[in-house]
Amino acid sequence: MRVKNNYNQTLTNISASVQKYFGLPQKHSGLPLMDELLATHHPQNVVIILLDGLGSRILERALPESAFLRQNLKQTLTTVFPATTAAATSSIRTGLNPVEHGWTGWTAYIQPIDKIITLFLNTEKGNDETICTEFLTVKPLLVSETIPDQINQSTKYKALEIMPFGDDPYDGFGEMIERIKDEASRPGKKYIYAYSDEPDATMHEKGPDSSTVKKIIKEQNDQIAELSKSLHDTLLIVLADHGHIKTKTLYLENYPDILELMTHKTSIDQRAAVYKIKPGKKQEFRRRFNMHFGNFYTLYSAKEVRDSKLFGDGPENILFESMLGDFLAIAKTDVAITAPGGHYHVSHHAGYTDDEILIPFIAKFLP
Repeated sequence: MRVKNNYNQTLTNISASVQKYFGLPQKHSGLPLMDELLATHHPQNVVIILLDGLGSRILERALPESAFLRQNLKQTLTTVFPATTAAATSSIRTGLNPVEHGWTGWTAYIQPIDKIITLFLNTEKGNDETICTEFLTVKPLLVSETIPDQINQSTKYKALEIMPFGDDPYDGFGEMIERIKDEASRPGKKYIYAYSDEPDATMHEKGPDSSTVKKIIKEQNDQIAELSKSLHDTLLIVLADHGHIKTKTLYLENYPDILELMTHKTSIDQRAAVYKIKPGKKQEFRRRFNMHFGNFYTLYSAKEVRDSKLFGDGPENILFESMLGDFLAIAKTDVAITAPGGHYHVSHHAGYTDDEILIPFIAKFLP
């Protein structure tokens, strides 16, 4: 299979540049352009703002060339595979590829407990309300040590994450901006990573080109532009984890001949879905799947996926091989297959179109 992701120029490499700048060991090479910016300016503050879902194609359609984010667009990158938040934000936070950290998608098959788990929610797929305590016992097998953890524990510098969830969540994008401004004004060399779940959350409901989404993106652009005026001795980076595409939905429950061959619910994501198949039924599954969905998805065996390094290079996480199941189906058009336990969305990601995998690298040094 042809791998479109450039694992020399993706989110993992940006994190490696941060690690290098703060004197930490790196598992991967840095992003050359970011290494150059850091070496040239030696900023006191490195600030990364990640806007969930704001892929390069959406950025171009939502904002004029005169907008701050487009004026400072330095490079178009590819995200990691799959183009979904759990995999991509885990890479920017840890400096590892999905094959290494194991956060391979919104859901994943966890072999030690034989369950499909919604990873960020700690729940079994299809039951978002109840914590799966069995998963909590094996969750440490996934890599969760972040670069801010590494900086704070192993260097004399400071690092922090600013999130809309967790122990100290911010309330609204404006508060996130104010926290960045406040932290960056403090003395000392530091790394600040700030994450916003918009415009992704609204794009799922309204579509990537809705007037509501365009308003959100414009407001984010304007607030980041205003923030830049108050930052000093700072390298400001703005990224996305993936893009979006408006989708047409097919429901797997309408294809009982497919469901009867499966041993578990699908995992990873709707547009990059793992299938686990009953013994002796793989050939028949491939035939039936391609008959129904071959125009919309490309089906790969687990071996083809592992051999291709689709999830990046590096030592495989102990859970990775079993996460691949028997087949991985990757969307190549605008169709999304919603399987039992999944949720309908107007717009989605994780497939292999440019709208989903191309992300912006926006950078500005503020003296």
